[in-house]
Amino acid sequence: MQSIVILDFGSQFTQLIARRVRELHVYCELLPHDAPRAEIERLSPRGFILSGGPSSVYDPGAPGLPAVVLESGVPVLGICYGMHLLAHHLDGVVRPSAKREFGPANVSVCESAIFRGIPPELNVWMSHGDNTDQVPTGFEVLARSANSPIAAMGNALRGIYGIQFHPEVTHTEHGLDVLRNFVYDVCGCTPGWSPASIIEESITQVRAQVGEGRVLCALSGGVDSAVTATLIGRAVGERLTCFFVDHGLLRAGEADEAMELFSEHLDLRVVRVDASARFLSRLAGVVDPERKRKIIGEEFIRVFEAEAKANGQFQFLAQGTLYPDVIESAGQGKKDAARIKSHHNVGGLPAQMDFQLVEPLKRLFKDEVRAIGRELGLPERWVNRQPFPGPGLAVRIIGPVTPEAVRTVQAADAIVRSEVECDPAIARTLWQYFAVLTPVQTVGVMGDGRTYANVVAIRAVTSSDGMTAGWAALPYEMLARISARIVNEVPGVNRVVYDITSKPPSTIEWE
Repeated sequence: MQSIVILDFGSQFTQLIARRVRELHVYCELLPHDAPRAEIERLSPRGFILSGGPSSVYDPGAPGLPAVVLESGVPVLGICYGMHLLAHHLDGVVRPSAKREFGPANVSVCESAIFRGIPPELNVWMSHGDNTDQVPTGFEVLARSANSPIAAMGNALRGIYGIQFHPEVTHTEHGLDVLRNFVYDVCGCTPGWSPASIIEESITQVRAQVGEGRVLCALSGGVDSAVTATLIGRAVGERLTCFFVDHGLLRAGEADEAMELFSEHLDLRVVRVDASARFLSRLAGVVDPERKRKIIGEEFIRVFEAEAKANGQFQFLAQGTLYPDVIESAGQGKKDAARIKSHHNVGGLPAQMDFQLVEPLKRLFKDEVRAIGRELGLPERWVNRQPFPGPGLAVRIIGPVTPEAVRTVQAADAIVRSEVECDPAIARTLWQYFAVLTPVQTVGVMGDGRTYANVVAIRAVTSSDGMTAGWAALPYEMLARISARIVNEVPGVNRVVYDITSKPPSTIEWE
C-alpha cells in the first residue's frame, strides 16, 4: 500500500496535514518526530512531510531531523519548522525574523513541481518567527513574500521541498493543490485508498489479529461502532457478539431506537445490557470532567468483563475508536502533545483489563468512516447520524451527574433536535446540535413570581471531521422557538443561551 509519513514536530495544524492527504485518497500516518526507525520503515513511505512546530532549529534541545528522512532517498516536503529543519541540516541558514508573521500573507510563486498549475500570486497562512535566509546548496528559491524573501525552496533532482506557509489550513489558497502536486507528482502516489480498499484491508487485519478468538464488540448506536461491528462480523462471523450498554446517559428514547436500528440493519447478535444504576452510582458527586471520562471508561470495561463471563469467554474487545479520539487523548502521532481530553475509549481506559483491543477504525477520520458505512450498505440516516460522545450526557452536564440533571438535559436536548430536524436542509449542514446543562442559576420571572433556576446552553457546529469546527448561525426564528419551548416545557430552567465559539479555541463538547 502506498503511504506518506507525516512527522509531527508539535504544530497545532499537524492533524490537518493528515486530513488533506487522506482527501487525496492516499494513505498516511502521523508519527512523532522521534518515532523509532522501524516504526517508520514498516510503512515503506513514498514520501515524508515534516510538520511545523513551536521550536527554533538553533535552540538547545530543539527537535532534529531524523536520519531516516534523507537516508531513505524518497521525496520530502518541509512545512514551516520542517522547512527550517531541512535548510539547517543541509547547509542553509535559518535566523530569527525581524518581523514575526502570524496570519494572512501574499506570496509570489515560481513555476516548479509543487506549484505546477497554481496562480503566481497566492494568499496564504503564515505562522512563524524564523526565516530561511540562505537556501542549501543545490536548492532554488521557489516563492517570496514581503516578510519572507525565501517563502519556499526546492531541489527538484532530490525531490526535497520546503514551504514557509501552511498549505494544510483552509486560509491558504490552493493549499490542497500544493499537497496534491507533492503527493502525486513528486512522490508518485496514485489515489487508490478507497472505501472498498479500506474494507478489504481492515478485514484482513482483523483476521490476522483475532485468529480463532472470540470478539465482544461495544455497540453504541453510532456509525463508528456500527461500521466496526460490520467489519468484524465479516471477518470472524459467529465468533462476534455485540453488547449495547445503556449507561443511563443516553438521549431520550435512544436505547429503544438503537435496538430497533440494530435489528433492522445488522445481521449480528446484539445483547442489551441495562447498567444505568451502576454508572450513575459511580458518578455520584463527581464534578471534574476528566474523572467523569475515566470513571465511565473503566465502568464500560467492567460491564463488558461481567457480560463476557456470563456469555462465554471473549479474548478481544472491539470498539469504534477514531483517529481524532487518539489525537485528542495525546495518543500515537501526538507523543508530546498536550492532552485536550481523555476520550473514554482511549485515555479513559483502565490500565488493567481482560481483553485485547480490536480497533479497525483508529487511523480513520469521521468522513472516511461514513464513506465506508455507505460502502457496507448501512442506511443513510445511520451513516449521517450526528456524533454522540461515548460518556453520553455526563459531559453535557456541567457539575454533578444526578438523575434529575439527566432528565433535564434529555428534555432540553430532545427539543433542540426536534426543532433543528424540522428543517432537514439546515440539519444536513450541521455536524452536531445539542443542549448543555450548566451549573449556573439565574433570576427569572414566570407568571407573577420570581424564579431562580438553571441555565441551558445550546451548541450547534459545522465541521467535516470534528478536528476543527465553526459555530452554526442558526436562524433567529429557530433559536427563539428552541428557547421558548425549553423554558416552558423543561422544569427548573428559566434561561437559554447560545454558544458562538469555534473549535479551536473551544472543543465541541463542553467537557
